[in-house]
Amino acid sequence: MAERRYFGTDGIRGRANSHPMTPEVALRVGLAAGRLFMSEDDRRHLVVIGKDTRLSGYMIEPALVAGFASAGMDVITFGPLPTPGVAMMTRSMRADLGVMISASHNAFMDNGIKLFGPDGYKLSDSVELKIEAMMDAELDEDLAPADKLGRVKRIDDSQARYIEVAKATFPKALSLKGLRIVIDCANGAGYRVAPTTLYELGAEVFPLGVEPNGLNINADCGSTHPQALSAAVNLHRADIGIALDGDADRVIICDEKGQVVDGDQIMALVARDWSEQGLLTGGGVVATVMSNLGLERALLADGLTLERTKVGDRYVMERMREGGFNVGGEQSGHIILRDHATTGDGLVSALQVLAVLVKSGRPMSALARQFDPVPQILTNIRYAAGKPMEAASVKAAIAGGEARLKGQGRVLVRKSGTEKLIRVMAEGDDEALVESVVEDICAAVKAAAG
Repeated sequence: MAERRYFGTDGIRGRANSHPMTPEVALRVGLAAGRLFMSEDDRRHLVVIGKDTRLSGYMIEPALVAGFASAGMDVITFGPLPTPGVAMMTRSMRADLGVMISASHNAFMDNGIKLFGPDGYKLSDSVELKIEAMMDAELDEDLAPADKLGRVKRIDDSQARYIEVAKATFPKALSLKGLRIVIDCANGAGYRVAPTTLYELGAEVFPLGVEPNGLNINADCGSTHPQALSAAVNLHRADIGIALDGDADRVIICDEKGQVVDGDQIMALVARDWSEQGLLTGGGVVATVMSNLGLERALLADGLTLERTKVGDRYVMERMREGGFNVGGEQSGHIILRDHATTGDGLVSALQVLAVLVKSGRPMSALARQFDPVPQILTNIRYAAGKPMEAASVKAAIAGGEARLKGQGRVLVRKSGTEKLIRVMAEGDDEALVESVVEDICAAVKAAAG
């Protein structure tokens, strides 16, 4: 595959106002994607744009709008809306393209641009590479004539539309009446829609992270910092806690004791429930190479499979579509339920967990541990430059670790698609052995990185 200059594993992402997350790059994305998705017919072409609550969204959005409008595309902006809401609106408004401005679970100083095709699915690698090839063209090439410029407007009912769609995924025969729910919206894109949805389904709602100021997104809150959720669950004596990330495409759950439930356990819970109802398709679940070996063993014991992909919910979705699966996701809390959404949807996934909770009549702590995870250690090593993964010493350390864990665990070492990080993961039944393997590989990576 050609070397990527802009796109990573989940769109374009970086520090706001530094390459590649500058107004100029955003303008070029609008121009290039606008040209690519303008077909030959005479009808008006439409792009819809949503964003999370980052301060830099006010800089990136107008640049994108200018690019699309100058390519001749009409633009509708939504303001703050979860990523899955943008995907949904792209389809329901019959847009040619959808754009989400967000750096997901990253801190406020980062931002990103994610693109969706007219079907509401993230763009394929090949389409992203076509956009990249067009982005470095002269800025005044192939512009629309003055009478064919795109028109721009904002619509204010996108949040209400998304709330109705989310509510419709919760079984009609059930209600959340009597449940005390803490919802942590990470001061992000779900800060209005998530508490409203839960309230309208009957719950008593205790919201956290619903006062965004442009700088506090994901700051000591949300799915990447579940400590705030745990504390609030205990404080309010809640039945369950739900934490979203900045763009609300991830979810982490807390049981009534404040214990955290990760994406692997959520996938197991939903897959088993859907399997019992005859709703599970594909014969199993699609997850990434990061998902715990315990999940794989638990599904196998139920006669279900676990198929693994590269890291990135886009790759999970591609495999789900190929194999006819309707449950997939990542340990980090990206849960994709294809019957309801075309991308990870934290709120809709939480509603499926709540449906199981209500039907079972049991406390969340009795449902939370669907399997015993095997010891898994993940260490991130930051590096400044170079390619430490290509060093012979690192390759030898990885091979040595794999040999030591053979038959009772596995090793995974990969470069982050969004940051200058090497992620070293190992898991297995013998925790001391796993620790030793990770330490050895990390030492080799650090030495190679200088």
